[in-house]
Amino acid sequence: MSRRPVQQHRQAIAVLLADIGGPERMRVSEALGSVLLEPARAATPLPVFDNSQMDGFAVRAADVSPGVALPVVARIYAGSPAAPLAPGTTTAIMTGAPIPAGANAVIPVEESDEQPVADGTVVTFTTVPQVGTFVRRAGSDAQAGELIVEAGTALAPHHLGALAAAGVTDVVVYRRPRVAVISTGSELVAPGLPLAPGQIHESNSVALAALVSANGGAVISQAVAGDGDGEFAARLDEAVAAGADLVLTSGGVSAGEREPVRDLLSGPDSGATESWFGAVAMQPGGPQGLSRWRAVPVISLPGNPVSVLVSFDVLVRDAVRAIGGLAPVPVERGRLTTGVASSPPGKTQYLRARRCDGTDGRVEIIGGPSSHLIATAARADVLVEIDAAATELAPDTEVPLWPLTH
Repeated sequence: MSRRPVQQHRQAIAVLLADIGGPERMRVSEALGSVLLEPARAATPLPVFDNSQMDGFAVRAADVSPGVALPVVARIYAGSPAAPLAPGTTTAIMTGAPIPAGANAVIPVEESDEQPVADGTVVTFTTVPQVGTFVRRAGSDAQAGELIVEAGTALAPHHLGALAAAGVTDVVVYRRPRVAVISTGSELVAPGLPLAPGQIHESNSVALAALVSANGGAVISQAVAGDGDGEFAARLDEAVAAGADLVLTSGGVSAGEREPVRDLLSGPDSGATESWFGAVAMQPGGPQGLSRWRAVPVISLPGNPVSVLVSFDVLVRDAVRAIGGLAPVPVERGRLTTGVASSPPGKTQYLRARRCDGTDGRVEIIGGPSSHLIATAARADVLVEIDAAATELAPDTEVPLWPLTH
């Protein structure tokens, strides 16, 4: 059987998804995790106006000297306007309140002594301020029009807070791909429900949805299709109607007697286009499929749980990330703590492994190569890549490491 090389299939996926994406204008409050397509600039200065850094008294610095009592003529609170300050007077001021015209310093309340008098209060101070003391100047953090967040940045909470403070209401981002996930198999039952003989808990849609979300995609639906006539086609039509840019399926792509995904999407009269179903030269994850349904790209992965994880991170992940403006996940290098006794010739093998603490890049292979060992895979954090030309590896061999999505 002719097998497609891993890199060739990665490229085929990139081509299939090339027309997805583009710019989208989004509210700042909804943009967490999105990647800026255009730089975001301040709409207003930060701060917008001169304001007090402390609770205290706004003064003219030249009016303050030891033992001199200044009359308190007003009290200014955050959100309130401030009348100009006359020479020889002071105003009580709260943190964030506007500095009145004429004032040029703030003395903290801890360095003051306010006392009542017949017509109000007066205050003396234990310190003499410099001009500008505890005054936050307008625009001292950012000027209107100044760059706040560069294009290409994945927006985190601190970016969103800065943008909102600078008066920015919306940003132009890379549109996240809208992805529908379909697991196939009549044996699948939702987690937590009782299992009849021959049934298993469905996990692939949970894993795939998480993989998509962690790599910049927006999951719009998760569904399960049994193997009965028309079930898978109905789920595909529902995904298209929901506005999916991409459909990810698991199961039904191998060479068995009953493979509903392959049978439908590779059939000559199904309506699917650009179909390719075959074997990729990798283990796990050999059976794969690509197609379009109603013009929407469909990537079909095998059904074993570990095959799904490996297939996504090796074949699909970077293409999904690129649509949303995210950089590829770099392949790292490491050294094996133990050797690999055998690896299938002609196939690139991906073994689950765990980085060893404090061992300068060494990794420990976890469990066996079988594609059903999902519980063992939960302890891994990388995939060790073994070249298709290698049939065994000695201890301390340097190998490529594919970080698992986290």
